[in-house]
Amino acid sequence: MNRNRTTSMFLTLSLALSWALAPLVAVAKVQVLPETTLLVEGKKVTGQNRLQDHRIVKELLASFERAEAALKKEDMDSLMEFYAPTYDYHGLKEIDVRRVWGEVFEHYKALESLHLFSDIKVVPVNHELRLEVTCTGGLYGTDERTGNRITLDSWFREVHYLVKEGGVWRFLGNAGEVPTGAPFSSAPHHPLF
Repeated sequence: MNRNRTTSMFLTLSLALSWALAPLVAVAKVQVLPETTLLVEGKKVTGQNRLQDHRIVKELLASFERAEAALKKEDMDSLMEFYAPTYDYHGLKEIDVRRVWGEVFEHYKALESLHLFSDIKVVPVNHELRLEVTCTGGLYGTDERTGNRITLDSWFREVHYLVKEGGVWRFLGNAGEVPTGAPFSSAPHHPLF
């Protein structure tokens, strides 16, 4: 079986299990998958141990873990530190994300996210380093009204863009198109992660 097919099957199974088990157990938050490749300065880094020990991967994981900790505490100011001031996702800016998170915090509790990284590329852009991180995951919470555990958002092999600012990786936005069938008032897919 080729690598892409194996990775896709693993991602699909992992995401399906996380959705099924989310109401029952805490979801593993941020993971670099065993078959992940890091591309930095034209060189590939592979192997779970080499990836986990790489400075860029450690910094990336630390950024997402800080965001997850802020999410669990519903600490808006700390969570917004995850977003770059230049964040832009199909016209949604940092202020828009703050508003959306405010609505999420108002209606859902016990929030947590899942991020399974399958590809990481370091790309120099205009004299700064950026990351392109292929990620599968989801955002989960408990509905305040019903008490039901639900999936608020999910994504499959979405490319997250991050920029290094102030010594930490900050979220710039995602790749992908706005769905053409979405109502005008709805947000594009995945503006939060």
